[in-house]
Amino acid sequence: MAARGARRLLGSLWIALFLGQPDPAAAAARSSSQSPAGSTVRTFTPFYFLVEPVDTLSVRGAFVILNCSAYCEPSPKIEWKKDGTFLNLVSDDRRQLLPDGSLLINGVVHSKHNKPDEGYYQCVATVESLGTIVSRTAKLTVAGLPRFTSQPESTSVYRGNSVILNCEVNADLVPFVRWEQDRQPFFLDDRVFTLPSGALIISNVTDGDGGLYRCVIESGGSPKYSDEAELKVLPDPEVPLNLVFLRQPSPLTKVTGQSAVFPCVTSGFPTPVIKWMRNEEELTIEDSERFLLLAGGSLEISDITEDDAGTYACIVDNGNETIEAQADLTVQAPPEFLKQPANIYAHESMDIVFECEVTGKPTPTVKWIKNGDMVIPSDYFKIVKEHNLQVLGLVKSDEGFYQCIAENDVGNAQAGAQLIILEHAPATTGPLPSAPRDVVASLVSTRFIKLTWRTPASDPHGDNLTYTVFYTKEGINRERVENTSRPGEMQVTIQNLMPETVYVFRVVAQNRHGPGESSIPLKVATQPEVQLPGPAPNIRAYANSPTSITVTWDTPLSGNGEIQNYKLYYMEKGTDNEQDVDVGGHSYTINGLKKYTEYSFRVVAYNKHGPGVSTQDVVVQTLSDVPSAAPQNLSLEVRNSKSIIIHWQPPPAGTHNGQITGYKIRYRKASRKSEVTESIGGTQLFQLIEGLERGTEYSFRVAALTSNGTGPATDWISAETFESDLDETRVPEVPSSLHVRPLVTSIVVSWTPPENQNIVVRGYAIGYGIGSPHAQTIKVDYKQRYYTIENLDPSSHYVITLKAFNNVGEGIPLYESAVTRPHTDTSEVDLFVINAPYTPVPDPSPMMPPVGVQASILSHDTIRITWADNSLPKNQKITDARYYTVRWKTNIPANTKYKTANTTTLSYLVTSLKPNTLYEFSVMVTKGRRSSTWSMTAHGTTFELVPTSPPKDVTVVSKEGKPRTIIVNWQPPSEANGKITGYIIYYSTDVNAEIHDWVIEPVVGNRLTHQIQELTLDTPYYFKIQARNSKGMGPMSEAVQFRTPKGSAGKGSRPLDIGPDYKPPMSGSNSPHGSPTSPLDSNMLLVIIVSVGVITIVIVVIVAVFCTRRTTSHQKKKRAACKSVNGSHKYKGNSKDVKPPDLWIHHERLELKPIDKSPDPNPIMTDTPIPRNSQDITPVDNSMDSNIHQRRNSYRGHESEDSMSTLAGRRGMRPKMMMPFDSQPPQQSVRNTPSTDTMPASSSQTCCADHQDPESATASYLANAQEEDSGQSLPTAHVRPSHPLKSFAVPAVPPTGSTYDPALPSTPLLTQQVHSVKTASIGTLGRTRPPMPVVVPSAPDVQETTRMLEDSESNYEPDELTKEMAHLEGLMKDLNAITTA
Repeated sequence: MAARGARRLLGSLWIALFLGQPDPAAAAARSSSQSPAGSTVRTFTPFYFLVEPVDTLSVRGAFVILNCSAYCEPSPKIEWKKDGTFLNLVSDDRRQLLPDGSLLINGVVHSKHNKPDEGYYQCVATVESLGTIVSRTAKLTVAGLPRFTSQPESTSVYRGNSVILNCEVNADLVPFVRWEQDRQPFFLDDRVFTLPSGALIISNVTDGDGGLYRCVIESGGSPKYSDEAELKVLPDPEVPLNLVFLRQPSPLTKVTGQSAVFPCVTSGFPTPVIKWMRNEEELTIEDSERFLLLAGGSLEISDITEDDAGTYACIVDNGNETIEAQADLTVQAPPEFLKQPANIYAHESMDIVFECEVTGKPTPTVKWIKNGDMVIPSDYFKIVKEHNLQVLGLVKSDEGFYQCIAENDVGNAQAGAQLIILEHAPATTGPLPSAPRDVVASLVSTRFIKLTWRTPASDPHGDNLTYTVFYTKEGINRERVENTSRPGEMQVTIQNLMPETVYVFRVVAQNRHGPGESSIPLKVATQPEVQLPGPAPNIRAYANSPTSITVTWDTPLSGNGEIQNYKLYYMEKGTDNEQDVDVGGHSYTINGLKKYTEYSFRVVAYNKHGPGVSTQDVVVQTLSDVPSAAPQNLSLEVRNSKSIIIHWQPPPAGTHNGQITGYKIRYRKASRKSEVTESIGGTQLFQLIEGLERGTEYSFRVAALTSNGTGPATDWISAETFESDLDETRVPEVPSSLHVRPLVTSIVVSWTPPENQNIVVRGYAIGYGIGSPHAQTIKVDYKQRYYTIENLDPSSHYVITLKAFNNVGEGIPLYESAVTRPHTDTSEVDLFVINAPYTPVPDPSPMMPPVGVQASILSHDTIRITWADNSLPKNQKITDARYYTVRWKTNIPANTKYKTANTTTLSYLVTSLKPNTLYEFSVMVTKGRRSSTWSMTAHGTTFELVPTSPPKDVTVVSKEGKPRTIIVNWQPPSEANGKITGYIIYYSTDVNAEIHDWVIEPVVGNRLTHQIQELTLDTPYYFKIQARNSKGMGPMSEAVQFRTPKGSAGKGSRPLDIGPDYKPPMSGSNSPHGSPTSPLDSNMLLVIIVSVGVITIVIVVIVAVFCTRRTTSHQKKKRAACKSVNGSHKYKGNSKDVKPPDLWIHHERLELKPIDKSPDPNPIMTDTPIPRNSQDITPVDNSMDSNIHQRRNSYRGHESEDSMSTLAGRRGMRPKMMMPFDSQPPQQSVRNTPSTDTMPASSSQTCCADHQDPESATASYLANAQEEDSGQSLPTAHVRPSHPLKSFAVPAVPPTGSTYDPALPSTPLLTQQVHSVKTASIGTLGRTRPPMPVVVPSAPDVQETTRMLEDSESNYEPDELTKEMAHLEGLMKDLNAITTA
C-alpha cells in the first residue's frame, strides 16, 4: 500500500518541481510516502522494534533477561550497548545474546566496589545497506546488601488503638521485606499492612497482637533478621487520651501508573474518625476504584494520573479535638509522542524537516539519532521549533534512518523515520536549455541576496522555463536549492544567510524535457552586520512599595564595543503609553507608580553603533495599600423601628490599591458624644444594622478594607428609625391631598401623605403627560412634599397622578389636571383643585454656580475636572442631596454638541476623549428643584498619542534627468494625535520580505517629500511610510509600487496603484517604465509651434504701435515722473479720480489675496516677503520703452524662473495666490508677463534720470534681477490664461532642446479643466518647502492708473482699443481650437 501511495503521489511532486513551487522540500516533508515522478521508484522498508528493554530490578547472583526484538526484511543484526559502549558478547561467559535478540545476564555481580552489571542498556539493530536503529534505554538496578537503617523497638499500645513498628531499609530492598511474629510469618490483612518504607502498621489492636516482632530481608542468599521487639497490649483507658500522630503523611513524587500511600496513623481515646481532603475538597473514597482507605486511616492511590497531583490533608477528629496534617503529591510522566517523524522522499540539494512533538513531566529533552549515531547540530543540521530536525542541502550520504529520542527524569522513548534520496530521471528526448545568462546579485544585504538573470541563449523568450538556484557557502560541498515561484520569472531572493560570508550561486533552467546547463558559479559576499548589543540577560523586577519597583539586569553577552548606557522602558499593563528612562548602571528604581497595578518592563542596551536587541517584557505588580478613596453612593433605608439597611458602591476604580477584603461600618446616634459602634462585613455591598432604638436618628459611614488596612471613610449620613413598627405587608393608601400650580413651562406639585400612618411609605411616584399621566414617571423620597415638573409645553393640558409606594408595590393613585399658562401670561394666579387645603409652595431661587473649575490632564483620553462650591461649608463637605452636572465639548468640528454627566462629588473624571484635542468644561449644581447657572469655562488639551493612522496619498515620481533617483511625496496621517516630528520610509524590492529586511530612510521634521538616490534601473520597488510624534511610531501605509526607468530619465512616473480617480496629464502619458510619451503626433506639434509664433509676432507689432503713440507725450511724462517727489504718484488717491477700464478681469479661478493683509490660516503655508527697495528701478525715456520691452522679452527666454518674482515685486499691489498643482509631470513652464510695464518711481532721484543711458538702465535692471535671483530665489508659479483678456501675456514657446533643471522649482501649467483649487507642497529635495505663494503682477489701483493715463496723454480711443482686443481674442480662439483638436 505504501508503494502504491508513493507511485500515486510521485507525479505531483515532480510537477511541483517543474512549475517552480516555492518550497518543494516542505511539500515533500509533509508527506510520509511521496516519491517524485521520473525517479527510480524505491519504497520505504519497514524497520522497527517489536519489543524494547524495560527498567529492571535484580539481586546479586540472580539472572536477568533484557528483552529486545526487531522486525525487518532481511532480518537485522542485534547488538547491545551498556552505558553507550558496545558489549563484546562473543568472549563474555556471563552475558549472551539469545536468538530473538534479548540479552541474558547470568549470576549478576554486585559488590561495594565492583558493579559491572548495573547500568543503562540499549539494543541496536542494523540492516546492511539500509541503516541502523536503536531502542529506548533501560536501567538495570541491583539491590544492595541487606541493611537496616532503623529497627523495631519494644512498645505498648492500648487495645483498639494503632501502633507502628519501624523497619527502614533501602528503597530497592523493600520488595524483599517480610515480618514475623514470635518467629512465625505474620500475614497482612485489613488491619495490618506495610508502608513503602518497610514499617509495619497494626490498627485496632487486639490482645492477640501482642508478642515479639522482627522483620526479615530475603534478597537472595541467607535471610537477614532485624532485632526483635515486644509489643504489649494494654486494656482500654478509662479517661480520654489526647490525639497524637504516630505517622504523618509526607510529600511524595510518583510516576503516572504507579501507586502512592499517604500514612496517617494516630493514637488517642476515644477512637478518632479520619477523613481526607484534596485541594481543600473532601475525597469520596467509598465509590472510588483508585482511592482506598487502609487500616488506621492511611490513604492509598493506585494507577496515578496527572490529575491526582495536589495537596492531601488528613483530618482526625474524635469528638473532643481535631488534628490535621497535609502533604503534597507530585506526579511525573515519562515522555510520550504527540507526533512521530514521518518517512520522507527527497532529492539532493533539497531541504527537509523531520517533525517530532513530545510531552512529559518534567518537560522532555530531545536528541536525534541518524543510523545509530547522534546528530550534532550544525549549519546544515538544525533543531527548529524546539524538537524538529531540519536538514539543509541534502547529499546522498544523508540517506538512512532518523530517530527522535525523548527523555526526562522518569523515562525515555524513541520514534524513527526513513529518508530516501532519489536520483533524477534521465531527461526525455528533446533540446535542453542552455545556461542562463548574466547572473548578477541585484540586491545584497547582511542576511539575504537577490539574484537576477537573463534567459538562456537557446530560448530567448523563456516564457515556459522554470529556474532552480543552487547555492552553498564557499568551500562547502553541500548545496541548497531555491526555485522560482512561477514559469518565466528570472529573479529569486535567498533568505536566512550569514553576514559577511561568501556564497557561491549557480542557476539552472529547466523545460519540459528536463534541466539544462548550469550557469557559471557566481561568488557573492553578504554585507557585514553592525554588531549591536544583544538582550540584557537576567532581567528581574520586584516591587519595593505600593508606588515603586526596582529593575535589575546583567551586561549583554553579545555586542561589539563597550556598552555606553541602557534605556529602561516601562508602561502600565493594558495601556499603550510606554515611557523610558536612561540608566548608566545595571539597576534602577522607578517611583511614582500606581498602587497595586501591573507594569511591564524591558531593557535595551546601547553601544557606539546604536540600540541593541530588547529584552523580553517582565511584568510585576506594585504592592497593595489601603484604599485611597471612600466607598461611593452610600444610602440608608429604614426597615423598621429597630433596623436600618445600608447600601453603597465600591470606591472608584483605580483607588482600591489592592483586593477589597471587606467593609468597615461605623454608626452612632446622631447626638454628640455618643459611642461609635463598628461592624466589619464581607465584600457584599449592603449591611443590615439591627438592634437600634425606636425613633432615634443614627449616623453611618463606611470605609473599604484591604489586607493593608482601612481606607478613608465616607461622610456621615443619617436616618431615623420608625417610632413604631409600621406595616409593609400591603401597599400604602392614597395620599390625602394633591395640589398643582401651573406656570408657563412647569407645574409645581405638592401633596400630603396618606392618612393611615401605620403603613410604610418609601416614596412617591409622580406621573404626568398631555392627556395621559403615563407618559413620564418620576420617583421622589418619602420625606419630600413638593416637586416641580420642568420642560413642559405652554398652553397644554396635562394630567398628573400621584401614588405612594413601598417594597410591596404602588398604592392607589390620585389624579389631577392642569393647563400650563401661555407665553404671554405673566400673572401669578394659583389654580386650586379639589377640596384640598392650600399648602403654600416657596418659589425656587437659583443656586450659586460652582467656582474654581480646573481641568487636570491625566492622559491622552482622560481629564479630571475639579471645582469648589461656595454654598457649602468651608470644609466643602456635602451633607445634602445636591448633585453636580459637568458638560464638555470640543470646538473641532464647530457644531459639536455638549456631553454631560452627573456626580455627587466635587470632581469628575471625563474619559473617552480624543488625543491632542482642546476641550472646554463647565459645571452646574442642582439641589432638589433648584439649579445654578453654568460656571466659568475651564479648558484642557489632552496629551498626545502615537499616530493611529498611516500617512496618506503616498506617491512616487522619478527625478528628471536622474533615472536612478526618485522623489517620494505624501500627506500627514489623518489621525496624527499630536505634532508629527518625522517619518520613516521603508523600501524594498520584495513586498513580502520581513520588515527588518527593508531599507530605511528617516525624514526629520514635518517634511512631506523626500529624495532617494542610487536605485537600480528597471526594477520594481515597494515603499511604505510610517509617521512618528513625541509618543512613538504610528502604523505603516500600504505598500506602493514603483518601477524605475530602463535607462533614460523620464519626466516623471507614477506609482502603479494610483487609483481609479487618477487622470493622465494633458501633456503626456506615462509609459510602463516611467517615461512619458506625448499624445500629440509631430504634425500637431508643428502646427502649434507655428501658430504660437504667428501670434507672438502680431502681439509684438501691436505693442510697438502702442509704444510709438506714447512717444509724443515724452516731455509730459517726464514732468509727471518728477511730480512723484511731491507725492503725486501715491497709491492712494481721492474719489474724484476717473476710473479707467479694468483690464484685469475674469480671474475668477484665482484666489487673489494682498500679501500685506492676508492672514495666514495654515502655519505651513508661509509667505515669502518681497523686498520693496532693491527692486525699484529708474524710469527711462519713453523713446526707449519699446527697446527695453524687447530686451526684456528676449531676456526672459534665458533667465531663471525666480526672476518672475523680481518683476512682480516692483508692483505696488502684490496679490498672493495659492496655485493648484495638477498631476502633470514637470515641464518647461510658459511665462505670462503683462504687456504694459508702466510703474511709479519710488524716490526723488528719478527726476534727474532723463539723461541716463538706456543701455545702462536696462543693464541695471537686469543686474538687479540677477542679484535678486541669487538672494531671494522666490518660488513662482505661472498661469495659462483661459481667455485672451484674462492676462496681457504672450505664451512663449519653450526651446526645443531645453532641459529641466531640478534645482529650480517648477509648476505645471494649469489646465482649463481645473475647477477646484487645492494647494500642494513641492520643494527642493533634502528640505521642506511650503506651498508657494504665486505672485501675479496686478494692475495699479484706480488712482494710480488715472494719473498714468493723464501724464502719458494717451490718444487711445475706446473704439481702437476694443478693435485691437477683439482681434487678439480672435487669434487666441484660433489657437485654442487648434490645441483642442
